[in-house]
Amino acid sequence: MRSGMFEIDPDAGEVLKEGRVVPVQELPFRVLMLLLERPGKVVTREELRARIWPDGTFVSFDEGLNTAIRKLRVALGDSAESPRYIETIPKRGYRFIAPVSVQGEEPKALTEPTVEATPNTPTGSAATVVETQSGTGRRTGHLSWKFLTVAGTAVVLMLVLLIVHSRQTSKPSVKLQQGATKRAMLAVLPFQNLSGNDSQEYFSDGLTEETITDLGQLNPAQLGVIARTSAMAYKHTDKTIAQIGHELGVDYVLEGSVRRENGRARISAQLIRVADQTHLWARNYDAETSSDFLDVQNEIGRAIAEQVRTEITPQYQRAITASHTRNPQAYDLYLRGRFYWNQRTPASIAQSIDVLRQAIDADPKFAPAYAALADAYNIGNILGLYSSEASLPEAKRAAEKAIALDPTLADAHAALGMALSHYDFDFAGAKREFLKALELNPNSAYAHLFYSNCYLLPMGQRAEAIAENKKAVELDPLSLPINNFLGMTYLYAKDYAASERQFRSTIAMDPSFSLPHAYIGFLYEIQGRYSEAIDEEERADELAGMKTEQVSARAERLKLAFKREGVKGYWRERLVLDEQEMRTSPAGVSPVNMALDASMAGLKPTALAWLSKSYEAREGSELTLLAVDPAWDNLREDPQFKALLARIGLPNNLN
Repeated sequence: MRSGMFEIDPDAGEVLKEGRVVPVQELPFRVLMLLLERPGKVVTREELRARIWPDGTFVSFDEGLNTAIRKLRVALGDSAESPRYIETIPKRGYRFIAPVSVQGEEPKALTEPTVEATPNTPTGSAATVVETQSGTGRRTGHLSWKFLTVAGTAVVLMLVLLIVHSRQTSKPSVKLQQGATKRAMLAVLPFQNLSGNDSQEYFSDGLTEETITDLGQLNPAQLGVIARTSAMAYKHTDKTIAQIGHELGVDYVLEGSVRRENGRARISAQLIRVADQTHLWARNYDAETSSDFLDVQNEIGRAIAEQVRTEITPQYQRAITASHTRNPQAYDLYLRGRFYWNQRTPASIAQSIDVLRQAIDADPKFAPAYAALADAYNIGNILGLYSSEASLPEAKRAAEKAIALDPTLADAHAALGMALSHYDFDFAGAKREFLKALELNPNSAYAHLFYSNCYLLPMGQRAEAIAENKKAVELDPLSLPINNFLGMTYLYAKDYAASERQFRSTIAMDPSFSLPHAYIGFLYEIQGRYSEAIDEEERADELAGMKTEQVSARAERLKLAFKREGVKGYWRERLVLDEQEMRTSPAGVSPVNMALDASMAGLKPTALAWLSKSYEAREGSELTLLAVDPAWDNLREDPQFKALLARIGLPNNLN
């Protein structure tokens, strides 16, 4: 049985989205099956009670049904206000309004009026960062405190796995801004692993990423290259080149495969023009050593330059030869390290660091391995794997070593800029490194995103930050975190309408992505819409896989506190809840989160005391945004707060 992007298996009791199981508990699933028995028809509350709730449960029926419907909407990415699947019929019951098909039948039109789904898709773009959640780690609601600070490993794992493995069904096309000069756009699809051995996935994925990085430096003024995150969304896809080209907004697609056995690799590549599906160029290569791989990548770059009529810059020629190792063991370990890094989980980041250090031991002059190590330590801090003190100095040292070995590595400059911003609070130095990264590789989505989030936004240059974030989105349009970052940047710019639109667009890309719900919750808190805020945060927590009982209990306490004591009572209750969690799980709530609760509750001395602890802990991803984050408006005129801004090097009294 199928409806939209979802497949429902009555025998297994499962709901699947593109082959991936969506968690639905037994009771909500039974409600769903009753609605699907009569799609387009109203199923009354009385019928639902008679069929599912046995005698003797009358008292809890209303609460149970409401909870079941809410959980179904969370699972389906639906909403009561703009339903696409489940419509509420006031005082009567519910109706399943989306077309339903059974065992390959065409979906049939429903007999009663339906609400057609028209999810928004963002026309901007993204970068791949937590992917790395630089400068945003805490917030909204209980959820983000689990994701983005030194926090909740299990929830971080669940979120990041969703980011890495999700296959968005609503994929935005990239559109040029009015007046912009058109340049050719290229997507490098994931190289297929034809080795018949899943253990070689790291090699095919690594070769894809290396090709994207190298081609991104071919001639950025004439050729844009879609970033890895968006490209990897098409791994094992059955979509046509025409579909992929339309969804990514590209003119050319590079397809490839690799078969690796007994230390040798057979690499195939072909370039296809999207407009007419013409195969412009194709070659097979045999490679054994890392020198062979360098030659392959160099020839692919030259062939593409010839076919798309772009000039090869001297900078590209220097970049593709300067950094690559001639040591096959070091190269193989480097690809493994990047493979683990791209999984974006605490465990995989630890593996990445270990393997990258082995690569460096094998070739101490291998600059990209140091740059990758810097990236791993940066994201290790964001994911809560390491404290700022334990990770950011290591990131800085690794990035500086990479630059010393090869000053042309854009990724190394970007990684160094992040460490300078978040740990040293050296914003002038961070700006210098970000601009150097963008000079070396304007196609680096990371560099655009980090420049936006780690320099422009902290300095209060909000319009410029939005523009840079949009450039990152253009280069990586399917990155959920980067689309979410754009929503956050609008929020910090106090353009709340644009912020909510962007968050909703991100949700439309993948309704199972939790983070934008959390930030919409914070947005609603800032706007005084507390009831809606609690609902959004509850939905975010449920999507993140937190225990239903825990989520519901927290939400009820917050609703009751707001009803009894208003805004300050709400924030005081949050402070109590987080103090409880800090006692039972010290890593679960960071000092800056405690400071936020206290600030919003009007408890200035408490807030300032926690901010002091946050400064001592060097929680840079949070502290760098103090000047623009509306959460701190209650403290703007306090002398201690102003002194803290000055100590960090942030502007005061921004409008």
